Amino acid sequence: MFSLHQTLWRFNLPAMLAFLTLLAFSGLRVLLTAISWPQLDNNPAELASVFLRGLLFDGVVAVYVYGVFAIFGVLIPEKWRQKAWGHKATLVLASSYLFALGFVVVAEWFFWQEFNVRFNFIAVDYLVYRREVTGNISESYPVIPILSTVAVIALAITYLLRSQIQDSINHPLNKKQRVISLITAILLMFGVGQLRGNDVPQLSNNMYIEELARNGVFQFFYAFRHNQLDYPTFYQTIEDQQKASNLLKANVVLPHEQLLNPHELFDVTRQVNVPEVERRLNVMLISVESLSGDYMAAFGNQENLTPHLDALSKQGLFFTQYYATGNRTVRGLEALTLGIPPTAGSAVVRRPHNDGLFSLASVLNKKGYDSKFIYGGYGYFDNMNTFFAGNGYQVIDRTDFSEDEQGFANVWGVADEYLYLRTLREADKSYAAKKPFFSIIMTTSNHRPYTFPQGRIDAPQKKWSSAVKYTDWAIDHFIEQAKQKPWFNDTIFVISADHCSGSAGKTAVPVERYHIPLIIYAPQHITPKQIDQVASQMDVPPTILGLLNMDYVSRFVGRDILRTPKEEQRALIATYQRLGLYKNDDLVILSPQKHVEIHRQPLATDQVLRAEANPELVQEAMSYYQGTDYMLKHGLLKAVP
Repeated sequence: MFSLHQTLWRFNLPAMLAFLTLLAFSGLRVLLTAISWPQLDNNPAELASVFLRGLLFDGVVAVYVYGVFAIFGVLIPEKWRQKAWGHKATLVLASSYLFALGFVVVAEWFFWQEFNVRFNFIAVDYLVYRREVTGNISESYPVIPILSTVAVIALAITYLLRSQIQDSINHPLNKKQRVISLITAILLMFGVGQLRGNDVPQLSNNMYIEELARNGVFQFFYAFRHNQLDYPTFYQTIEDQQKASNLLKANVVLPHEQLLNPHELFDVTRQVNVPEVERRLNVMLISVESLSGDYMAAFGNQENLTPHLDALSKQGLFFTQYYATGNRTVRGLEALTLGIPPTAGSAVVRRPHNDGLFSLASVLNKKGYDSKFIYGGYGYFDNMNTFFAGNGYQVIDRTDFSEDEQGFANVWGVADEYLYLRTLREADKSYAAKKPFFSIIMTTSNHRPYTFPQGRIDAPQKKWSSAVKYTDWAIDHFIEQAKQKPWFNDTIFVISADHCSGSAGKTAVPVERYHIPLIIYAPQHITPKQIDQVASQMDVPPTILGLLNMDYVSRFVGRDILRTPKEEQRALIATYQRLGLYKNDDLVILSPQKHVEIHRQPLATDQVLRAEANPELVQEAMSYYQGTDYMLKHGLLKAVP
């Protein structure tokens, strides 16, 4: 006879571990809610829904925990379990799981401190690049004391539950009970496995509410399985492809540009002609790690973090309404070199078959330039070496620095000043070869663990504000050294950021968290001016070529900021899944499940409206993202022969 009592005792251990999983994640949610309280709207119904929804996601994870341990218990031969070593092995297994659970809870706590979100695609990426991540953690946090504490707690809980664990071992199951139990566990896991994060309706327009209601483990595995999102499958589209194509072309092509294939769907290939004489100037494009606009006094900061950049902003073109396209380094680099909007899911830099694309280097190389990507870290990170090498750049990363050249480095890379020294040497080489040069320089110092060479600034190590000050000092030091070079007077310096220091906000796409500086400096060629036009990183490549007065065939989706009519100004910004268009103080957000919403005055009152409030802008947003997806799939972003 099938004994329910006996079966329940056999599954006492899996049930206990599942219950402790629920308890741990619920406790974590309480703590995260407490530290995020100022960002919440104090709506009792929303706060209650946070914990009810959270219980749902926590329950899914708990069911998997139960199922895995239950299946394991059923499959292990009874004679092994009843031996002394089997009893000990069970205790070790239980304590190991509790240690892993504690580790996950602590890791998610620190992840929230850094990003204000639960585990997501960033955590997936971090798992891939274990060397950098483990180094970053070990240099930033007291790892040994933390792990020791987690281990002690895990062992203590195991000790307290030892009698219950022994009881679960001492109740064997017969063959029939094993089969029934195995099928039950599998069905439970299969059932909860049908739940997907995007299938659950949004709780609130406050993204802190949304994130608190999630479970990090659930989100982690979901992101792992959905690193790319097919636009037509997940997002609302303009059904008439020709209409969408015409709309995209109307918003991309400027008056001095002529389409070469006007009847081809989404083909923005066009001839760019400018009346001025071409200038063969060198270009140095610096992508500064995590340089938020609100660090600068020019944007209201009063901490004197960036005195040199603030001074430089008055000596060149200073763009005051310039926005990052995303919240990862690869997003910024994608836009700065390819001139395209962000794509849903993984950035193009990290995708397969991303070589031979139309890029800033593909244009300048035809003009005889030396194009280089110079990075202080290891370029295998985020597939940067492969991407840049496959798109016309000579790649120089940390592996190319001698020990003496590195000077000072942390886990993320060579300190900025030493990166700039190598940049100067590479420029000297090109100059000696009588070739103009184009360099993309990616910095790393303004990143946790926030360490830098001693004696440069009067500020302590391992503070974000100190890292910002050092970053600012290093840029100024670089410019001052460059002034001594014979090529300086014929060089344009473009200073941007890859993204802001953080991307969290109350809204799904918080516009203020995408605001970054853009300074273009060339004292012999550029008259200082403040540009108050809305633009984004994807507009930098055509703007650089415009400053060089170059005639060329373009496939950029971005536009020359300085030649774009003010009434057409806009910025394209996105998260991993949510795709935005910011224009005329309206923000359109396209989300999976074909959801569309509009945020009116997102930098002020942030009134959430239905798509019907501005259908023209919604269609414009869809044309950008739908069109870019089509171009990627059909080879329309490949380099021009």
